[in-house]
Amino acid sequence: MRVLISPIGSRGDVQPMLALALELRSLGHSAILCVPPDFKTWVESFDVTCTPIGPDFQAWVSAEAQKANPWLPYLKFMRDTMQTQFQVLAKAAPGCDLIVGGGLQCAGYSIAEALKIPYVYAASCPAAIPLSDHSPPSIRSQSLPRWANQMLWTTGGLVWNRVSRRTINEQRATLGLKPVGNILRHVFTARPWLAADAVLAPAASSGDIQVTQTGAWFLSDPNPLPNRVEQFLADGEPPIYFGFGSMPARLPAQTSSVFVEAARALGRRAVISNGWAGLDVIDTRADCISIGAVNHEKLFQRVAAIVHHGGAGTTTAVARAGKPQIVAPHILDQYYWAHRVRKLGVGVSGLNPANLSVDRLIRALRECLRPEVAARAQELAGRIELRGTRIAAERLIKEFG
Repeated sequence: MRVLISPIGSRGDVQPMLALALELRSLGHSAILCVPPDFKTWVESFDVTCTPIGPDFQAWVSAEAQKANPWLPYLKFMRDTMQTQFQVLAKAAPGCDLIVGGGLQCAGYSIAEALKIPYVYAASCPAAIPLSDHSPPSIRSQSLPRWANQMLWTTGGLVWNRVSRRTINEQRATLGLKPVGNILRHVFTARPWLAADAVLAPAASSGDIQVTQTGAWFLSDPNPLPNRVEQFLADGEPPIYFGFGSMPARLPAQTSSVFVEAARALGRRAVISNGWAGLDVIDTRADCISIGAVNHEKLFQRVAAIVHHGGAGTTTAVARAGKPQIVAPHILDQYYWAHRVRKLGVGVSGLNPANLSVDRLIRALRECLRPEVAARAQELAGRIELRGTRIAAERLIKEFG
């Protein structure tokens, strides 16, 4: 079986799909990836064929960081790249037996329909699936009643239709396909897969939407930590990790200063992850270090707590490591993950990254570092499903191979 896998988004969207491609390969099948061009070199380092699609996602996110609305630009991105998505997938998909899409991929279902092959949309968060038992991902409160959630999803569907229906149906017409009316349902499909852990992020089917939940898709990373990171970790007590992943920051120096000063106020050392925000240490003292992209599986085992943005991949990696976490959600599904961390009692959520202060972070760290929170985080780690990628690959082969 030959599978075309096309997630559109940040590394948090691409990495699980790369994990799936490698798992399929280990089972004797082949997969190619169509991803934003900023991930092409990284994907190809795993000897996986990669076709770039759309603009550089990191550059686009950085440019949009100054905009007032935190989520409407994502719909604009999808609308502005639709034609490119259709064109690239139309060239890459012939000869494939299945298409798997994710993130802001909106052409995959139509291309699969035109080629008469199956299509699977895989979400990494339940809040991406239009079900009334949770709010849409752009809603900060994830504890609303079902009637309110349904109303919000209905309103969101109207926005999706206004932004993208005309363009998608124009592209479908060039493929000889009938127009679609409900773009939200079309993009996410009535049979979505959920690449999220069932304990950390449970989801149930509802009405005519049937969800297949496999567990999170982990990418096996054999790379060791850099020597300087290993040396720093060995030189003292477990530090606190700070990082906002693929989220930009309007004032990166100020954010870095808050991180380091809060850790020092508690007598803790700090690891600052640069990420897309360009965070860094604020001086040359030996109690803090800045790092680039490293093996989270290995690093998170060695720290006392993790302060992060609430991306699906980071939240799950922290849960897998059994460490307490503080979530400062910026956008979209990060509100859902903050809600789950709070509900499970494995950390602290609710910090506003736009209004972050040393005092607020100190209070959150004190709460997060309480022994009972650490104990709950450790207990949760023992219940995380580690075979999600294999389960997904085997099921794809069984159903579509």
